[in-house]
Amino acid sequence: MKIRIGKASDNDYTANDPYVSRYHALLFRDAEGCLLLEDLDSANGTYVNGVQIMRKRITLRDKVRLGPDFALNISEALKSGNDYSEAFSSLKSVYDGYVEQKVRIQSSNQFKTRLFQSLPFALPGVIGILIGFMGKGSPALFGISLFIAICAPATGIYMGAKQSAKIPKQLQDLSNRFKIDYVCPKCGTFLGEIPWESLANKKQCPVPSCKAKWTSGE
Repeated sequence: MKIRIGKASDNDYTANDPYVSRYHALLFRDAEGCLLLEDLDSANGTYVNGVQIMRKRITLRDKVRLGPDFALNISEALKSGNDYSEAFSSLKSVYDGYVEQKVRIQSSNQFKTRLFQSLPFALPGVIGILIGFMGKGSPALFGISLFIAICAPATGIYMGAKQSAKIPKQLQDLSNRFKIDYVCPKCGTFLGEIPWESLANKKQCPVPSCKAKWTSGE
């Protein structure tokens, strides 16, 4: 991947500025996949973070200037070469966060559901038995004991079902956000629930009209 930058219209990335040379700089990747910026003997120089360079490794966080005034957007320059590897790499955290949150929702709700279903059987059930034992021969106490014994499990079932009903909505909300965020950085096509590592092995977007490069080795 080599992107030639300059004022001339036949550059890969055109910098429309009077102080930018016709063929001002070259943006490419070295053997290790790192970005390199090289000045092409320009008249007004190439600067990285305010320091004039001839050739230098750069990142998207660096501030690049061609000549005295033209600020080069590195991300936009990369896109002119169909290189979306930097944006694609950020999708790994999107996928990992989605899987982690999905597991958390499912495990948390399963725990709460079981807790709600079992807890009302415990203490109230013991209290009901004690009242029933103490109230031998007393219809009133026996009635209270019977009421607790019936209501405790019924309450647990109701609360457990109510908690379970929250899971589909939480998962749907998570899925909706994921479908917005986990997309090809160029064409915006949703990438499904395919693990990021599997997509990285494909090296580029499978959409014929896109073919954005997802890895720097292409």
